[in-house]
Amino acid sequence: MQNMLPQTRDLVLIGGGHTHAIVLRKWGMNPLPGVRLTLISPGPTAAYSGMLPGFVAGHYTRDELDIDLVKLARFAGARLIDGAVTGIDLANWEIEVPGRPPVAYDVVSVDVGITSDMPTLPGFADHGIPAKPLAPFASRWDAFRLQASDPHIVVLGGGVAGAELSMAMAHALRSRNLQPTVHLIDRSAAMTGLNDTARVKLRAALDSNGIQVMENTTVSAIEPGAVVLDNGQRIRSDFTTGAAGAKPHDWVSGIAVDLHDGYIAVGPTLQSSDPAIFAVGDCAHLTHDPRPKAGVYAVREAPILFDNLCAVLSGDKLRHYTPQGDYLKLISLGGKSALAERFGTAFAGGPLWRWKDHIDRKFMRRFSDLPQMTLPNLPKRHALGLPDALGDKPMCGGCGAKVGRAALQAALSDLPAPQRDDVVRLAGDDAGLLTMGQVRQVVSTDHLRAFWDDPVLMTRIALTHALGDIWAMGAAPQAATVNLILPRLSADLQSRTVREIVTTARHILSDAGAEVIGGHTSLGAELTIGFTVTGLCDAAPITLGGAQVGDALILTKPIGSGTIMAAEMAGKGRGADVAAALAAMCQGQAQASTILRDAHAMTDVTGFGLAGHLRGICDASGVGANIVLADVPLLNSALALAAAGTRSSLFTDNETGAGAYEAAPGPRRDLMFDPQTAGGLLAAVSPGQVDAIVQALRAAGYADAARIGTITAGDRLRLR
Repeated sequence: MQNMLPQTRDLVLIGGGHTHAIVLRKWGMNPLPGVRLTLISPGPTAAYSGMLPGFVAGHYTRDELDIDLVKLARFAGARLIDGAVTGIDLANWEIEVPGRPPVAYDVVSVDVGITSDMPTLPGFADHGIPAKPLAPFASRWDAFRLQASDPHIVVLGGGVAGAELSMAMAHALRSRNLQPTVHLIDRSAAMTGLNDTARVKLRAALDSNGIQVMENTTVSAIEPGAVVLDNGQRIRSDFTTGAAGAKPHDWVSGIAVDLHDGYIAVGPTLQSSDPAIFAVGDCAHLTHDPRPKAGVYAVREAPILFDNLCAVLSGDKLRHYTPQGDYLKLISLGGKSALAERFGTAFAGGPLWRWKDHIDRKFMRRFSDLPQMTLPNLPKRHALGLPDALGDKPMCGGCGAKVGRAALQAALSDLPAPQRDDVVRLAGDDAGLLTMGQVRQVVSTDHLRAFWDDPVLMTRIALTHALGDIWAMGAAPQAATVNLILPRLSADLQSRTVREIVTTARHILSDAGAEVIGGHTSLGAELTIGFTVTGLCDAAPITLGGAQVGDALILTKPIGSGTIMAAEMAGKGRGADVAAALAAMCQGQAQASTILRDAHAMTDVTGFGLAGHLRGICDASGVGANIVLADVPLLNSALALAAAGTRSSLFTDNETGAGAYEAAPGPRRDLMFDPQTAGGLLAAVSPGQVDAIVQALRAAGYADAARIGTITAGDRLRLR
């Protein structure tokens, strides 16, 4: 019933902080009908600060540290925009994200945490790494930890965060049988903010970890391999980090609302001076009851924020947030030991670490143990054949939602020969060829059922997919019309969505030297984006029918997108792998088409899978092919998912459509029938040119371009 109701309001969450993560989970359990929810975050994951010291120490993996925002957004029914916000235009109710049209909102909540002002220290921006934001720090530390041989480390900032990091780093390196030298430097007294008992215990833990604490010491500059003090002393440092000097993000300080030292000032309802702008976590300042920056307050704000977002969007009464007076501080001590401090007391030991570990893992399970997408329940009485037609999994989007090659070929096989002299029938090609005097124009149309809720990203993918037929024929894009099916939306949301799509399409086509010349819209059950595209050929178009025995087969992009997106729909795909697959789908093929201009035959690899599209070349050319499966480039995680049995809903049709083939069973074979969305170009080229072409493709940005096989005599596909 929820999907049948029109959406009338845009709620945008900026940032994947702890509060927003909980709100997304709660929204997935109980969404507010009529609201289109959007999450904007720079990356597919958000690191959980409570487990960062444990990750640095080696107790947790990176996957255990990160909240997977892709899975969480899918569960919440939210569109996820991968981008870094640079501003909010209150006058126009728009959020600025570089590289895309502004994102409109009716209500917005900000939960982006804080950043570090360490880069203002001379040399730090070039030779140091701040502890916040957490994600880039975690990646840099992971690389250093594995490569270090004689490590010297300096941590700037002698508060609790700096103490935790320094002990965690020392423990991790000692676990590799290294003898690290770690300095913890603070320009004033270290470990303030703790009671006397806790401070003594923390100091003892630092000593036992071999941390050299330097208090009342000022750093003047960071140099390559060294930290320079104001007295001229140089301290060797192979990894310099800063856990001090927290400050709000610059763009947050630029929002035209009331601020407190650059932080968004909010009242008890968590609203700013603009009632449409909420803020939570470390980026907010509680004017009615100021509190230190601590994750415990962000977690406790989540239920209030969820209720108040629903209230302001539905016209209900808002609740007040009252922060607790004190909270339990659990401080990691490097190894599997922790310090607990509250109400003037402090205890330390292994049991406290196990308690902290239990709390942290329980918190993270809230975002990993999510209900999976299920098929609708069939009525007790239903038509014969309905279970078979429904299948055993939800229907995939993108090219996974298309009809199989066999069904399409059967329908097209009986078409009569063209009666017009200016229409040229090309055997098996998706695009048609029109000739007008000396002008050769190719025309094609394609559309995608949205598998991602961001209209801008889907536009990029759908247009790249549609232009694939033009590029595969060696043509240059000329013009396009936009064909849209929109889900039920209010007039305002319709206007916002169409504007985003058309603006994005215009920019992409303009970069390709083409124009948007019109469009059509209608309403339906879900978003579908399509384009009718034309292109011009300077020479005879490259078709499916020119492959020659002995030609080398080149593929410009890795495969596996259908499997990865099927896993994502089922809640099994890793967010980082999904993001990489989406980025691959957005990569255009204009440069590849130019580099492959001398190909004997070429096609784009899309819904029929690599084997199906290769079959198209073989049938049109009267040849066969040998594919070396180990040479076929794959998207990250595609092989593991295929080995675990993950398949697109179009897999069986694609295997049938590929015709007769020889192959040993296995996941690499299965991926040959995986439907691709906006996939790469598959070209048959002279064997003497293959090395130069592959090198040119990689230099042009097609990093995974590879020779994958050879054209052979006969009509068999051999996948080995």
